[in-house]
Amino acid sequence: MRRSSHSAPVMWGRRLTRRVLLRRGFTWGALLSLGVLWMKIKGGAALSNLAEAAPTALPTRPLGTTGLHPTIIGLGGEGILRTTGRMKHAIPVIRRALESGITYFDTAPAYQQSQDYLGEALGGDQGDRPKIVLASKTHDRTRDGSLHLLEDSLKRLRTDHLDVWQLHDLRSLEDLDQIFAHDGAIHAVEEAKAQGLIRFVGMTGHYDPAVLVEGLRRYPFDTVMCSLNVADRHRRPFQTSLVPEAHQRGTGLIAMKVLAQGLLPQFAHPSVTTAKAVHYVLSLPISTLIIGCRTPQEVEEDVRIGTAFAPLSPDEMTQLEEAVKPVARQLSSFKRG
Repeated sequence: MRRSSHSAPVMWGRRLTRRVLLRRGFTWGALLSLGVLWMKIKGGAALSNLAEAAPTALPTRPLGTTGLHPTIIGLGGEGILRTTGRMKHAIPVIRRALESGITYFDTAPAYQQSQDYLGEALGGDQGDRPKIVLASKTHDRTRDGSLHLLEDSLKRLRTDHLDVWQLHDLRSLEDLDQIFAHDGAIHAVEEAKAQGLIRFVGMTGHYDPAVLVEGLRRYPFDTVMCSLNVADRHRRPFQTSLVPEAHQRGTGLIAMKVLAQGLLPQFAHPSVTTAKAVHYVLSLPISTLIIGCRTPQEVEEDVRIGTAFAPLSPDEMTQLEEAVKPVARQLSSFKRG
């Protein structure tokens, strides 16, 4: 079973539609064709140089207005990372991600030894840590509990700061009320930012898009992570509620559960391949998506898929949505109700 869980130009600061994406993609394609024609005129040597210089690295996108530009594919904290006592298996996965150019790494205290694995593989602030965007979380809703988790995260990750610290798995308005209470986690966020322990703050959720929309209205979060996949539109969709809200506010969008916790290959129509499922989500106005991996080979597959990305047309996206409609409930079982 497959795993759990942009080179397209993105128009930040204005509403992005599929039609605009497609039109912008055509423009870039036309410019590239003109460049190739010019180099043919200049001679075969120049054309050879163009082939050698063809982009093979993962594209990047802005993470909202943070100034960070992570790769469009990130390594999620699931897969081999969400285990205990598997250091010798987890390290090669993380190292392969680094070697392949992935720069966004996601983890959380709730993900078993994931933070320990990353701390060992990254080598702390004297190793590969400065080259990446490192994100962790707090599942505690209180100030004191969250600060305790942050201290432990920094120790286990062997770093003096996180690039993104996220309020983890928000499911209800009661969660928000606890976070914004007089002793809530939002005060830990403010203190951690003031002390330089975190650079940016986000929230995550896959249960109910309305909760995350309300979160954005209560606080200027830098990032938001939500579930997005080909079945999203059929049940409590994030892409028609949270996505435009975040996009309008300049909030960096991070997609998870792109492969529906590994269920997509099992339930979806054969036409919905892993590559098409990933390209579907990358055709939305997101900053990056994360996928959990079990082996270095799965990392390589994800990098190949990301490197080959071209935005899907509206018709292609609709066809994928219709292909998974009969199994939409299975592919969104992590949503409320």
